[in-house]
Amino acid sequence: MAYRIRPDADFTQAFRGVAAEQLESAITFLEERPDGAHEAIHSFRKNLKRLRSLYRLVAREVPHFQKQENARLRDAARSLSAIRDAAALIGTAQYLQHSARGKEESEALGRIVTILEGRRDWMAEAERGLEQRLIETSGVLKEAITALDGISFDGSHRRNARMLAKSWRRTARKAKAALAGCHGDASADNFHDLRKRTYDYRLYHALLRDIWPGAMKAKRDAAKELVEDLGHIHDLVVLCELVEAEPQLFTRNDDLAHLLDAIIFRQQEDRRQALVKAEAVFADDPDEESERIELLWLTVGN
Repeated sequence: MAYRIRPDADFTQAFRGVAAEQLESAITFLEERPDGAHEAIHSFRKNLKRLRSLYRLVAREVPHFQKQENARLRDAARSLSAIRDAAALIGTAQYLQHSARGKEESEALGRIVTILEGRRDWMAEAERGLEQRLIETSGVLKEAITALDGISFDGSHRRNARMLAKSWRRTARKAKAALAGCHGDASADNFHDLRKRTYDYRLYHALLRDIWPGAMKAKRDAAKELVEDLGHIHDLVVLCELVEAEPQLFTRNDDLAHLLDAIIFRQQEDRRQALVKAEAVFADDPDEESERIELLWLTVGN
């Protein structure tokens, strides 16, 4: 089953099917680890992000379930985040190196990448109990699958359409508000909030794609690109925080100067580009857009 809910399907069965598939996929990654523990954790966390967006989509109808399962998934992801975050920092430094302005900066950033690789490997060696945590997290996800048996949507097709429209409108309004906060003297939190709302928005287009396949795909692709850009902005903030928290890692002052200069430049460029894309992605009025979603769901589902 793909990450989608068809308007002509039984909503409860479709919801459970999508959720169970994501949970089973996450369990498989944690238990089999075809590409190693680090990549397994990365894939598992992506599954959980999709799940949390799915659960937010129905939060108004089943608030207790959403709150309970969101907390369960959030805690599960946090329990395995440290090493994966260390690996992500390497990708951030490589991103800076690929857009380096000159040979000297590129070489300095290359040395930064090596430092971060060493830090990741040291953390992996020092990490104790990872195997046990992987097993425990797999057990938590199996409990989440069992919890799906208690969820049901007994409303009519029209009521489900109204629920989806309200969730859509709420997310689009939050995204608009986050976007407004990203102009002027915006903080890193403003852009991170926009990233989270855009992530939900993108996945909602995937979940409900069958009501208008062509248009939903085009908007989903644009939102995906924006999420990636906003992800780079967030990752640069995390890298900057590492410099402040662990300055002893960076023993060459000239390399550190190049790193900070590259971060500042890339942040400015990425923010500017992201704002242009975000204005296009969220150009529609949230009320009109949600009304269109409700009408399409009703029309296609009959």
